[in-house]
Amino acid sequence: MHNRATGSKASPQSTHGPTDSKWSPPHRAAAQPGHTRPRHTVIEHIRTSRPPRPDPARDDTGLSDVVLILASRSPRRKQLLREHGYRVLPVDPWLNDGLLRMGCVSPAQWVAALAFLKASAGLRAVLADSTLAAAAAGETPGRLVILGADTTVVCDDRIIGQPTDADDARRILTMLSDRAHDVITGVALLDVTSDRRTFFHDQARVEVGPLTSEMIEAYIDSGQWQGKAGAYNLSERLDAGWPIRYEGDPGTIMGLPMRMLGPQLTWFCR
Repeated sequence: MHNRATGSKASPQSTHGPTDSKWSPPHRAAAQPGHTRPRHTVIEHIRTSRPPRPDPARDDTGLSDVVLILASRSPRRKQLLREHGYRVLPVDPWLNDGLLRMGCVSPAQWVAALAFLKASAGLRAVLADSTLAAAAAGETPGRLVILGADTTVVCDDRIIGQPTDADDARRILTMLSDRAHDVITGVALLDVTSDRRTFFHDQARVEVGPLTSEMIEAYIDSGQWQGKAGAYNLSERLDAGWPIRYEGDPGTIMGLPMRMLGPQLTWFCR
C-alpha cells in the first residue's frame, strides 16, 4: 500500500515481493539552542565511501553516483541502507515530531507527512553546512538525495508511536501482546539540486503471541524499547525468541520499506 506526490515523470507500479512469514516459539520542530552540530568531512566521505555490501543487481539502475542523505537519527535505517549497498550520510533533522498532532488524516498520510517534514529539515541542514552545500551544488562527486522516513504502529485504529518512558513502553507491549497490529512506514525523497520530490508508504502486518510479564519486564529493564515505534524492533525481538510472525516487508517494520525503495529511487533518479 502506498501513495505519492511527484514531479512530471510517471511513477512505477507498486509491487510487493513474496510474502514473508516467520514464527519464533515462546522461549521533534526546531534546532536545539546552544547545541553545536558535529562537522562532517563530507567531501572526503562522498569521494571515498563505498557500500560495504554492493548489490550487483543495481548496476544498471543509475544509482552508482547517488549519495543518500538520511535525515534520521535511527541506526536501524542507516544499517538497512548500508546492508543493501547504498552510500549513506546520516544527518540529524532536529525535528521533534512528538510536538505535532495528527489531525484529521489517515495513518498513511500522517507518516508520509512526517517523512516529508524530516526530509525538508534534512535539506535545511544540508544547505546550512558549507561542505554539504558544495556537494549539493555539484562541486563534489555524487548526486545528493535526501531521504526522510517515519514509522508508526496501528492497533485498534489507534496510532502508537515511540514510548515516552518505561511505563508507556510497558503499556504498549501489554497492548500488543497476543494480538495483531499493522506497521506503516512513510518515505519522502528530495533531490537537492532539482527540488523534485516524491512520497510513498508501505504497510505490514505483525502478530505477536502471548508475552509474559517476565519477558516484558526483562525487556523494559534492558532499555531497548527506547526510540522505537511500538516499543520494539522486529529483528531484535525475533532473535530474542519472542513469539512474532509477520506478513510483508520486514524492512517496513524496522523503519524502511526496502522492497519499494529500490524501484522508487531508481525511477526518481532518472
